[in-house]
Amino acid sequence: MFTFVPHFKGLQEILTNHKLASFGDAYVNFLYSLAVSKKTGAPSGAKVNSRLLAEALKKAGLREYLPSRTDRHKQADAAEALIVYAWLKDLIPLEEGVSILEQHENMIEGFCSLLITAKKKLNL
Repeated sequence: MFTFVPHFKGLQEILTNHKLASFGDAYVNFLYSLAVSKKTGAPSGAKVNSRLLAEALKKAGLREYLPSRTDRHKQADAAEALIVYAWLKDLIPLEEGVSILEQHENMIEGFCSLLITAKKKLNL
């Protein structure tokens, strides 16, 4: 879909890619803002807390793919990288991502579900 997206050989490469994480930060906040806006019925510019994303990454069983001393911020970056990579590869369209988040009251659960879906669809 996007020619600037490199092909990665494995999940660890995706989770530790700084450029993907940077791009993913903007995308995940947009995705989250859309989900919050749909739930509340009013436009929202929400920002996802790194603690929430780090918890979702752990709950999804993806923490093990990162070095042992990876801090919470880098764990959140890893979650953002995986989510945006699945979108860039056209595996989880924006609408599906919003729908996955909307299905959960607890956003840790929502992002956990989104991360698991991304991993499955990337077949890694």
